[in-house]
Amino acid sequence: MCGADPRVVLGLHRSRHERRLLIGALDLGVTMLDTSTNYLGFRSHQILARTAGDLLPKFTVSTKVGYFPGPDGAEHSLDPVRLQRAVERAAMDLGREPDLVFLHNPEHSLREAALHNRDALAQACTALDTAAANGLCAAWGVASWDPSPLLSLIDQTAPRPSVLMVRAGLLVGAGALDAADALTKAWDLGGGEVWGMSPFGGSATAPVWDRIDPRAFVRDSTPLSRVQAAFRTAYHLPEVDSVAVGTDDPAHLSDLVGALAGEVEERTIQEYRSLLRDRSSNQPA
Repeated sequence: MCGADPRVVLGLHRSRHERRLLIGALDLGVTMLDTSTNYLGFRSHQILARTAGDLLPKFTVSTKVGYFPGPDGAEHSLDPVRLQRAVERAAMDLGREPDLVFLHNPEHSLREAALHNRDALAQACTALDTAAANGLCAAWGVASWDPSPLLSLIDQTAPRPSVLMVRAGLLVGAGALDAADALTKAWDLGGGEVWGMSPFGGSATAPVWDRIDPRAFVRDSTPLSRVQAAFRTAYHLPEVDSVAVGTDDPAHLSDLVGALAGEVEERTIQEYRSLLRDRSSNQPA
């Protein structure tokens, strides 16, 4: 499935949304930008429009809907009316229609595989499909931190997302990897339609990256640093064509773009996934 050239998506989770970062991304050829309605205290869209509105037309912009301001912080909802209004507000705040709008972590509101939850997911998908048909966004997708609960809730009569975004990388467990593969197959998604996110599990400077050497997964003919190797490997755990990664450092982003030249040892990846499955199946219930 992973047939397209690997692409980097600049993610703005935990980002300061600085103009210099967006300029640096464009200089590196990174033209895909991913944010969400709830990033930066629900102010991401407004700040982007204010600080870099002239740059946004140079990017393919994706955002996410599903979290809303609540009395005790962010609250999650799959209410179709709220979702459609959120897409409308995103377009207004950004000063342009998003190229892609993700349904953000639908599993947050779908804890059990009950019939009403299947209906709720289908209705949420229909709301975003309608928003795209009405010109509020060019396309829509599903971004899921934990895709496992979604597998039993897919309604084949409901609209199909254009893109699926899931966690990717060496820190993703066997269950999440297998669930991502199953969703990809269930929604018949092909090249360019599956994205990864959080390739470092939250931080490229976490102690775990000093304890393991991801260079074991790349060929010796393409020397990479540990961080670069971890990033390049993320495109194969699971198979994705684009990876959204957050940073406020243009130099770090440059290193990650440089990692795309690396070649991954497919057999080593498959052996690693087999080891993950074996470990998962041997854990006590």
